[in-house]
Amino acid sequence: MSNDVLYADVAIVGAGLVGLSAAVALHQAGFSVVLVDSKHPAKADSLDGAWDSRIYAISPKNAQWLNRLGAWPLLNPARIGEMQTMEIFSDNTQAPMTLLASDANADNLGFIVEANALMQALLRQVVTLGIQTLFDTPCEAVSSTSSRATLRFANNKTLESSLLLAADGSHSWVRQQLNMPMQQKSYDQTAIVANFKVEMPHRNIARQWFSLDIEGHNSILAWLPLPDDTISIVWSVSTKHANALLLLSDDEFTSQVMAAGAAVLGALTLISSAAAFPLSLQKTSTPVQDCVVLVGDAAHQVHPMAGQGVNLGFRDIVDLVEVLKAKGQYQTLNDSSLLKRYTRLRNADLLNMLLLTDGLYHLFENKNKLVQNVRNWGLSVTNHQSIKKILVENAISI
Repeated sequence: MSNDVLYADVAIVGAGLVGLSAAVALHQAGFSVVLVDSKHPAKADSLDGAWDSRIYAISPKNAQWLNRLGAWPLLNPARIGEMQTMEIFSDNTQAPMTLLASDANADNLGFIVEANALMQALLRQVVTLGIQTLFDTPCEAVSSTSSRATLRFANNKTLESSLLLAADGSHSWVRQQLNMPMQQKSYDQTAIVANFKVEMPHRNIARQWFSLDIEGHNSILAWLPLPDDTISIVWSVSTKHANALLLLSDDEFTSQVMAAGAAVLGALTLISSAAAFPLSLQKTSTPVQDCVVLVGDAAHQVHPMAGQGVNLGFRDIVDLVEVLKAKGQYQTLNDSSLLKRYTRLRNADLLNMLLLTDGLYHLFENKNKLVQNVRNWGLSVTNHQSIKKILVENAISI
C-alpha cells in the first residue's frame, strides 16, 4: 500500500458552510472523513467589530441541528439577530402581511448570523474533533465508479473514498469534471447587500418589499434585524438597476434604501460598503452519479427572497446522514438503493422550495393587471389568522 494513497469512508470537496457541517455531521455519525479544499478557510473573525456584509437567515430547525453539531454554542450570542415577526409588503397594498412567531407558539421565525462567524465556529469543531483536512491542496483530477471515488492532487497524493461529496459551490469543479447535468437560468438580477444603523428600533421584525422598478422589473428588498439597532439588507433588482445603485455615493445609496423601505425605521446610516452578486436558478434532478453526491450550491441555487439557500444545503446533509445511518449491516455507503432514497428526499424538498421562490419571482414579475390584483388580494387574504398559523408552522419546520 502506497503511503501516498489516503482512504476514507467519505471525501468532501469544499470547506464552505455546507462542506464543514457535512464533515462534522458525518464524523459524529461514525464515518471516517477527509475534508479537501484548494484554499484554507478564513482563520480570523473581524477584529474591528464591523458587521460581516454576508449574512444568512438560519431556520430554527437548522439552528437546533447546528447546536447538536457543537457549532452554535461557539457563536457570540450578542452577534445573532432574531426574527420574531415578518412583515411582507406588496405594491398597492395598504397593510403588510404579518407573520408572528407566536402564531405557532414559537419563540422566533429564525436567526440572522454572520457568514464568517458561522464558518469559524464550524471550522473550530472540525479541528476539535480531529477531522482530517487537506487544505491548500488543489485537486488535479477526479474519477468515480459505482464503488469508489478517486481524487488526485498536484502533490502526487491520492484520496480514495466510498462516497465523494461535492460541496464546492455553484461553479463546482467536481460537477464540471464529471459532466454531471445542471439546469441553469439567469434571473438577470443582482443582489446588493449592506448593513445599516437604524434610527428607530427594529423590534426583531424582518421586513420585505415586493415591487416593480420603473422598467417593470422585480425589486425585492429585505431588511433583516441584527442586534444593536442594526439591519442587514438584501436588495434584489435588475442587473442594470444594480449597476446604477452601486455607482451612487454612500449618502445617495442610503437615501434609495430608505425610500424603498418607506423609511419605516427612520434615518439609516451605512456602516459597511455595499457588495453585490448575480442571481440565477440552478437545479438538477440527478444530484448523484455513481458514488458522487452534489450538495449545497453545487446541487442547487435558488432566489434569495426566502433566505433558504444555505438552509437547503444544510438539509442536504441532514437527509444524507439520516439515510446513511439507516443502512443495513452489509450495505455499503454507496449502495444504489440508499442513494436513490436520498435523491427522492432532496428532489421533493427542492421542488417545494422552487415552487415558492421561482413561483413568487414570476408572480411578482407579471405585468398583467388581473394577475397583480389577484396577487395583492392573496396577500391580504393570508392575513387571516388560521392561514398565517399554517405559514409560520411551515417556515419554522424547515
